[in-house]
Order: sequence, then structure tokens, then C-alpha cells
Amino acid sequence: MKKVLVVGAAGAVGVHTVKYLLSEGRYEITIMDLKNKLVMDRLKRFKKRVNILYGDVTDRVLMEALVKDHDYIIYLASAMPPLGNMKKGLAYAIDYGGCENVVRAINYYNPKCHLFYASTTSLYKNIKNPSVKSKITLDQIDYFEQAKLDAENLIKSKLKNYTIYRIPLVLSDSLYETFMYHGKRNDLMDVVTKEDCAYAFVKGIKFSDELNRKTFNVAGEIPVVYGNVLDRLLEYNGLSFKYVSARLFLEKDYVSPVCSDRDELENIIHFRNDSLAQYYKRIKQKRGNKRKINRLLAKVLVK
Repeated sequence: MKKVLVVGAAGAVGVHTVKYLLSEGRYEITIMDLKNKLVMDRLKRFKKRVNILYGDVTDRVLMEALVKDHDYIIYLASAMPPLGNMKKGLAYAIDYGGCENVVRAINYYNPKCHLFYASTTSLYKNIKNPSVKSKITLDQIDYFEQAKLDAENLIKSKLKNYTIYRIPLVLSDSLYETFMYHGKRNDLMDVVTKEDCAYAFVKGIKFSDELNRKTFNVAGEIPVVYGNVLDRLLEYNGLSFKYVSARLFLEKDYVSPVCSDRDELENIIHFRNDSLAQYYKRIKQKRGNKRKINRLLAKVLVK
């Protein structure tokens, strides 16, 4: 039985990655994330079916011990924006430093291990219809994107077995999970639901030979106008602190461009099972009759 390690398993994509790995019934699974109440609550559902380890990706000794014993590693740990672009060292410690620990351990102890690394399409900034071949130019304050790009380059230069996924805007449960509220309303964006994104990692294991030493832009069914997504979430969730604070106080600098090679990964592994309509339906059903006052207050903004 092949062994899979999921690093950053408590996030929106991570939880579903673990679910899909379990549904395959063919892997011995170890999951890892920081120890706090939120993480423990999100991972406790798996405690009888997987090995759960709480720790920090910046702990070199811990990562070496974990990497030695696994066939595949899915690295999802990340200091996501906007926080990742506010604190200079944060993204570099997690998105690059943690990855560096994994890469070093693979080289020393487990060179056959295949690393799947979650990067980001926000690397492309304002490039129109970019592809994985596009030349990337970042600003000094793009701490998150720079950490991702440096991690990509490290992986490519040091490992024999890897696949890099550049992830667009992830459609998550925006009330309780990370969501990028700081984009421009009129931007046309590539998006992917957390379910499809997770399945892309799990399905990628089966196609690891075809995907080896390659980078892919991940994308869902169709591009969407960002403002339309905001309006629908506002309709179902009503006003929230995250929405108001981001829309009022944060610079609208998040980008998730529509990539010209958005279908390449789908054409190989066929991971798309979800849709925008299904995503909205799930959010609407979850809210039900809750948050009536929040929705009432939001109606003015939706109009």
C-alpha cells in the first residue's frame, strides 16, 4: 500500500484531499497541520482512519522524519493572502521554508518520493491569458507570490519527481474558510471549487508518471466575473466581518487570470466533477434560514 503525506491538511482543499484519498481505499495516509483548536476540530473526523500529526513545517527534524517514509507528498501548507503579503517573512517561512525542508529531506533520504506542490496563478499578476511558459515579473511587495516562485524553482532544480499545480481562486465556504475578497469586481477570473482542486491532487497520484516534472495551471469548468461571485456570496451569507473589512480596507490587488492552457491538466487526468451552479447550491443549502439579518443588511449592496 502506497503511503501519502498531506501537509496543510486542515485547509479547505486539504480536508477534501483527505476525503478523496480515503475514498480510494488504496493509500496509507498521514496528515499534518499546526496544532490549534480550529485545526483539531477540522481533522478529528479522520482520527480513526488516518495518522494525524500536529507540527510546524519549519521544523526541519520533524519534516525529515516524515518524508523518509512516504511515496507521495501533497504540500498544501501556505500563508495565504492578504496576510501572506502583509508580513514579509511569513509566506517565505511557510511556502518556501517548509517546502525547502521537504525538498532537502527527499534528496537525502527518499529520492523516489513524488512531491505535489500547490502554487498559485496569482504569480502572473496582470499578464493577459498567461500560460506556464509566461515570463513572470513580481514587485518587491509580492511576498506570497515570490515565496511560491522561489519554491517552484527550488523544486525544479533539486527533485527528480515532482508536479506543480498553480491554483486559481478557490471557491470555498467563505464564512469559515479562506477566501480572497480583495479582487477587482470587473475582473474575469479562473476559479476552481475546493472539491475539484482536491480531486486534482488525488487524481494526480494515479497519473504521476504523465505529470512528472511538469507545471500546470489548474482551472474549473468556466471563468467567472469576480463581482458576480461576490454578489452571490453576499446574497447567501449576508454581511460578514471578512467581507466588509476586505472590501473597505484592503487594496484590490488579488488576481486569478484566465490561463490560455487552463484545460491541459483536465485533458490528462479528468478531475472536473463540480460546477459553479453546484457550488452556489451547496452554499445556499448550508445557510438555509440562518443569517437573516445579515442577508437583509446585504440587500442594499447586492443591488
